[in-house]
Amino acid sequence: MEISYWSDIACPFCYIGASRMKRAMEEVGLDPHDLKMKAYQLNPHAPLETDETMLTQFSTSHGMTEEQAKSQFQHMAEMGAEEGLKLDVAGAIPTNTLSAHRLIKWAESRLDKKTHQYLITKLYQLYFEKHASIADTVVLLEVAKEVGLPQGEVSALLEGTDFGTAVKQDILEAQQAGVQGAPFFVLNNKYGISGAQSYEYMLAALKQVQAEEGNHKK
Repeated sequence: MEISYWSDIACPFCYIGASRMKRAMEEVGLDPHDLKMKAYQLNPHAPLETDETMLTQFSTSHGMTEEQAKSQFQHMAEMGAEEGLKLDVAGAIPTNTLSAHRLIKWAESRLDKKTHQYLITKLYQLYFEKHASIADTVVLLEVAKEVGLPQGEVSALLEGTDFGTAVKQDILEAQQAGVQGAPFFVLNNKYGISGAQSYEYMLAALKQVQAEEGNHKK
């Protein structure tokens, strides 16, 4: 079964949704490392550097108090905790995710699937747990080093624009498919799941597709 999802590293629901989908895949006998990530940017105009935190940016952009924003972030944290994830959204640094996406794209052909998934998860963790700026070349070089990618090649990638077109192509594909937010999962290029649906919902969807696949083989 082919399963892909549009995601942004700065999206807490993408992090949660991916975790739920991987659990569901494992439950039905699929390799969770086969989950393919497609790039999506919630804010393609986000700066490379900022003094703001997600708390200040979110409350200002949504016309709410910081206390109201904290309440929403607490709900996200509770959802994440159910998946064993630490989500401190308020303190995240809302910088541009393009370079992180380019690194993910570039690394896909250079790493085995398990290590590539680890790279993606590590970027989520850096953003939501460590409050690192994932637009920072030093941060990206460090995580690339951790998964064994050659520092010289990664540095050249980050200093240039390679794989930017591939990222934009993913985003264009989402727009053409009518996808208006992330996460958005696609099963066998046929069925869509919008948002971080419950584990039970995802499990039922996978079982349904597996049943259809079984019927087609008969």
